[in-house]
Amino acid sequence: MNPIVAILGRPNVGKSTLFNRLTRTQDALVDDFPGVTRDRHYGSASWNGVDFTVVDTGGFGDVDDFSAEIRFQIQQAINEADLMLFVLDGRAGLSPFDRDLLDILRGNRKPVLYAVNKIDGPEQEILLADFYRLGLKTLHPISAEHRYGINDLLDDLVAALPPAPALPQDEQTAIKIAIVGRPNVGKSSLINRILGENRLVVSPQPGTTRDAIDTVYQGKGRSYLFIDTAGIRRKGRVSEKLEKFSVIKALRSLERCNVAVVILDAAEGVTDQDIAVAGYAYERGCGCVLAINKWDLAEQSGLRERKIIEELRVKAKFLSFAPVLTVSARTGRRVNRIFGMVDAVYRQYAQRIGTGPLNRILDAAIQKTPPPLHRGRPIKFYYGAQVAAKPPTILFFVNHPEAVHFSYKRYLLNQIREQTGLDQTPIRLIFRERERRQNQG
Repeated sequence: MNPIVAILGRPNVGKSTLFNRLTRTQDALVDDFPGVTRDRHYGSASWNGVDFTVVDTGGFGDVDDFSAEIRFQIQQAINEADLMLFVLDGRAGLSPFDRDLLDILRGNRKPVLYAVNKIDGPEQEILLADFYRLGLKTLHPISAEHRYGINDLLDDLVAALPPAPALPQDEQTAIKIAIVGRPNVGKSSLINRILGENRLVVSPQPGTTRDAIDTVYQGKGRSYLFIDTAGIRRKGRVSEKLEKFSVIKALRSLERCNVAVVILDAAEGVTDQDIAVAGYAYERGCGCVLAINKWDLAEQSGLRERKIIEELRVKAKFLSFAPVLTVSARTGRRVNRIFGMVDAVYRQYAQRIGTGPLNRILDAAIQKTPPPLHRGRPIKFYYGAQVAAKPPTILFFVNHPEAVHFSYKRYLLNQIREQTGLDQTPIRLIFRERERRQNQG
């Protein structure tokens, strides 16, 4: 898993702007009014070949009704993070809240970097003098808005990140399965049924599982690592501080898994949030099995299996490759079939295609349907190679990669699936321009 960097600081020091700068997105709300960021926000970043996760937090020291909640969120971010990035406001100067947060940070043994924001150039670095009163040896003058000092900050940041820990032996060899879904769809009940014991607490009250819980299961000659997760809700409906934290844990568990078993509630039908949860798994490149739970109740109400599966296929077209089954965690109906589906998905998920066979598939596909012209000239595919598995990731070298239309990408993907039998796994296609050879002599 990628190391986590938590951005901390009092309100309106520019944390969200820095978050957007580091992740190269506009995901975090940015406003001149203090306290815009109420919840922690996660994003991916990379520097000098080092990948890490950035956490944006609410402003420490808010005095409104959110103060206690935001303080809890900050403490959770500190507990979870591998490195803290403490942001100070160069224009506003030192604040008592800065000292309070510094006292909290000094109580932990994790690395901390200190950045003084809103320093737009060398001539403004005189503003750092006030902050040296905190007794800090190294301050990074930056402007998150204008990118001043960001490269130097990132150099020190990636150098301070701890090395990735070695995975436990069980996690190295087992098929890792994340059980995800909306609250109260029966995730814990399903694992209890599989294990044949009440290993996880089950309650009709939504949100019982507050943290990701790993359970190793030996069956059918191999190991499975089940990751039970808290239910994922719509962001606007997440109000309790514990639930806010548990949503992040659920999303984090998807980064660890090979196959995500997405649980839906047959009695409630396919909801938009079910599709959103499935989308989280798809975006993270997980293999997927779609399990429609509580089928015993749905069947009693006259619901037909074909109808709900068709509805799911229409709403989750991006998971057309994922197998679907109806189950009942309460009665055990069809639960054992999940293992067969997970095994089949994982085999394809870890599959590698030889370069020779792959290029024969590519040549045949191009002969059958050539790519459209680009500015009156043909798009040339030089060759392709699989560069990774879990999921299968294929790199194509093309003269104009930006001109390959999404419909032709879909055509190539379908040809690969048809010729290789990889019809139950996500496949990633990357298109890159071939480097031109330098003239010799």
